[in-house]
Amino acid sequence: MRYLRFLLIALFSMSAFQAAAAATAKHQTLHIDRQGDSIKLVMELSEAVKYKYFSLTKPDRFVVDLFDIIRTGKGPRLDYSNTPIKGIRLGIRKGDDLRMVVDLSDSVKADAYIQPIPGSRRSRLVVEMKGAGATRKQHVAVAKPKPKPQAVVESSPKPKQQPVVVKSEKAYAVPQRDIIIAIDAGHGGGDPGARGYKGTYEKNVTLAIARKLEKLVEKEPGMRPVMIRDSDRYIRLRQRIEKAQMNNADLFVSIHADAFDDPRVRGSSVYTLSRRGASTEAARLLADRENSADIIGFLEGDQDDMLASVLIDLSQNATIESSMDVAGRVLHSLGRVNPLHKRRVEQAGFVVLKSPDIPSILVETAFISNPDDEKNLLSRRHQQKMANAIMKGIRSYFMSNPPPGSRLAAREHVIQRGDTLTAIAERYDVSLSTLRKTNHLKGDQLYVGRVLHIPLAGS
Repeated sequence: MRYLRFLLIALFSMSAFQAAAAATAKHQTLHIDRQGDSIKLVMELSEAVKYKYFSLTKPDRFVVDLFDIIRTGKGPRLDYSNTPIKGIRLGIRKGDDLRMVVDLSDSVKADAYIQPIPGSRRSRLVVEMKGAGATRKQHVAVAKPKPKPQAVVESSPKPKQQPVVVKSEKAYAVPQRDIIIAIDAGHGGGDPGARGYKGTYEKNVTLAIARKLEKLVEKEPGMRPVMIRDSDRYIRLRQRIEKAQMNNADLFVSIHADAFDDPRVRGSSVYTLSRRGASTEAARLLADRENSADIIGFLEGDQDDMLASVLIDLSQNATIESSMDVAGRVLHSLGRVNPLHKRRVEQAGFVVLKSPDIPSILVETAFISNPDDEKNLLSRRHQQKMANAIMKGIRSYFMSNPPPGSRLAAREHVIQRGDTLTAIAERYDVSLSTLRKTNHLKGDQLYVGRVLHIPLAGS
């Protein structure tokens, strides 16, 4: 999956790679925007991250913690004139988290949020300050009546400075994104694919099932479909992979119908990329360094071929493991609605499965060369059953493996004062026992600030 490319580097002992291993994003630039009566402190990020923020007093400060991020470059040199900002401090804490402390000269109302950049993986962290002192303007002095003398009251001794008190603290997840499912209807246009016992073209039944799967994904909370082919047209195999990558797909599903000389052969199969196919693809990527750098995000220009080869191999191995997982679930679901040709996931070197960073499966829905399978493939009711089975396998996989930042992964609750485990369970419509089990809780005692992971209802 996309986030695995950054985690793979952790297998290296080199300190430079160890520093990057746990991080999935980079802090790149920092600047100040002045807009009317507000000040915006903007941090450019290579991608969205989880974060939290809070205010401190004595002295006034605003703190933002960014999780799993790499600090790059030097500290910012900013013009703080006409702002309540006295200075900004950046520092790494807990190894891979970045803390930004904004020192303030006045108490101001501040907020922080992540702002995705349309058409890009990049995001911005925006700290917005409003209210008294947010923008400083020169004022003309106005004479005021001289106050009447007041009785002098001797002040009490100055109390000792109290410990720093957190005024408010909020925790927010990354803006929740949908899980992207790339749906590839095999063949198309001048490539009809296999031909059935009674003349049915593979390209037509694969598109019909793909469209039904598209509707199911559209209805699934937290998921969004991307159709690789939505009409009877031919798309080159490499272009299919590229379209999935351009749409930041979390899963690539290619739908086909098998054929064989013996019309008695029938049943469904599911394929993932073979290790040999992966090795061939790694060699191709290395031969095209510019393309490989685009596909494998952590390949920098000056890395040697041996290191690049290892990184690509690691990425492919992780992707194949994820592909095998989802393929097994889809195959199991298909076995409930159609005979299986093989009761285990098969592996081959299909080109459409060769994306090194997107789990990919190829579903052979049935043997179009078998009279019974062909009849079923032409049945709208059976097509819907096949689409339902594929969807069930996809849903099962992502319930167990939600990508970071997705709506399925964002079910978290930060414990506040007054929270009870029973109230939290009722709020998210999950059982108390499931909530305890998910968070390894032995009792009902809660600690303010702790993050509870909320399982999906019915899980």
